[in-house]
Amino acid sequence: MATRLAALFLRILTFASLFVSMIILVTNSGYIDLPVYDLTFKIRFQDIYAYRYMLATTVISIAYTILQVAFSLYYVSTGNRVISGDGSFKFDFYGDKVISYVLATGGAAAFGVTKDMKVVFAGSGNKLFDRGYGCASLVLFWFACTAALSIYSSYALPKRFQ
Repeated sequence: MATRLAALFLRILTFASLFVSMIILVTNSGYIDLPVYDLTFKIRFQDIYAYRYMLATTVISIAYTILQVAFSLYYVSTGNRVISGDGSFKFDFYGDKVISYVLATGGAAAFGVTKDMKVVFAGSGNKLFDRGYGCASLVLFWFACTAALSIYSSYALPKRFQ
C-alpha cells in the first residue's frame, strides 16, 4: 500500500509542477533590443518554436498524468485496476516510458534554444530567457521523476508475466 501511495503522490506532484511550468511558459514574454537598428520589439513564448514544442509536450504530459492520477486513485481506494488483466501494467510501463521521453525532448529543446538566444541577445530579454530556463528545468526534473515512475512500473511486469 505504501508504494501505491508513493506513486500516487509522485504523480500528483508531477501534475502540479507541470501545470505551474505551463502557466509560467504561457505568460512568458519580454522585450528584445537590437541596438544596431535602434529597434525594440516584444517577443512572446509562441514566437520561439522550441517553447511551443515544450508547451505541447507539457500539455500531453499533463493529460497523461491526470489519467494516471485517476487510475491510481481508483487502485488505492478499491485495490483493483481499472484496465482488467495485464493491460494495466503494460499501459503504465509503456505510457511512463513514452511520456518521460516526450518530457526529455521538450525540456532539452527549450534549454538549447534558450542558451543560444541568451548569447545572441545578451543584455536584452533576460526575463524571457530566465523564465525559459526555469520552465525547462522543471520539465527536465519531472522527466527524471517520470523515468523513476517508469522504473517502478517495470517491477510489476516480470511478476505478472512469469
